[in-house]
Amino acid sequence: MNVIAEYGNDDIAKVYIASMREGPSSDKFLVEFVESVQPPIPREKKWVLIVSPMFGCPIKCRMCDAGGSYGGKLTTDEILSQVDYLVRRRYPDGKVPVSKLKIQFARMGEPSLNPSVLDAMKRLPTEYDAPGLNVSVSSVAPKSPTATKFFEELVKIKEQLYPGGRFQLQFSIHTTDEARRDDLIPTRKWSFSEIASYGKRFAHPEGGDKKVTLNFAPVEGFPINPSVMRKHFDPERFLIKLTPLNPTVRSKEQSLASAIDPHDNSSSEGLVKAFQDEGFEVVLSIGELEENRIGSNCGQYIQRALHARERPRASYDLERYLVRSENP
Repeated sequence: MNVIAEYGNDDIAKVYIASMREGPSSDKFLVEFVESVQPPIPREKKWVLIVSPMFGCPIKCRMCDAGGSYGGKLTTDEILSQVDYLVRRRYPDGKVPVSKLKIQFARMGEPSLNPSVLDAMKRLPTEYDAPGLNVSVSSVAPKSPTATKFFEELVKIKEQLYPGGRFQLQFSIHTTDEARRDDLIPTRKWSFSEIASYGKRFAHPEGGDKKVTLNFAPVEGFPINPSVMRKHFDPERFLIKLTPLNPTVRSKEQSLASAIDPHDNSSSEGLVKAFQDEGFEVVLSIGELEENRIGSNCGQYIQRALHARERPRASYDLERYLVRSENP
């Protein structure tokens, strides 16, 4: 792996672009990975590493800049090399004295379509001396034989290697209208009932597991009805996460507008209360807005922004945040 560009702010988030394979088609084999902190929480308390399981992504979600440039799956070693680069540059001996080291398989690509993600999760506990190791998988829940096998194995890995709340599973929902959800996430995927059935098997909060997260990035014109979620999902096993739709090139091209204003908390109050009235725990996740300008937030993809004719306002200020580059 050869890191060829670096963007960001060490006190918030940094994005790295790396070439994973040499040869005449090496431009197809670029990945991005991220490290971030959550001010005012110091890195020693919480450090998040977000790695890519694929070269681009085949799903093509309408708001995500990683979609539409799919180049295949990374190997287990290629996935772990991203983690190793970030760990060794700060902790060369592999001893990571961080209270919560969270590794997310979520930068580029749908993790459930790459079995190497499972192998990477199996190897992580033996790669480093990291008592605070946690892992996270975020998925759109594709309906395919590969994904089915992935999720079956995931239950075993969670129970054997990441018990006691050290595994976070998240499903991207975005709208409670399943037909409109197909519009945002154009692939065959589990229904709400199928996600609920799996979540009941996966998460056992009474045993210390984290609840399964149902993530919404509310989009204007795409309905969200909390009573629909309550019909399918048990608040004892599922929680709701609400986050603004991040300003990406794709969302601008698709004329998608966030229904949550990150500058105005009142814009989400009604939706938060409606979910709470249905008995759900609700997490309103509005991070550092500077991450949008760095290009490190969910759905952002620096390689698309670099070649876009126009970038969304208040995002991808890449010239300002460029730390080093070897012409990615």
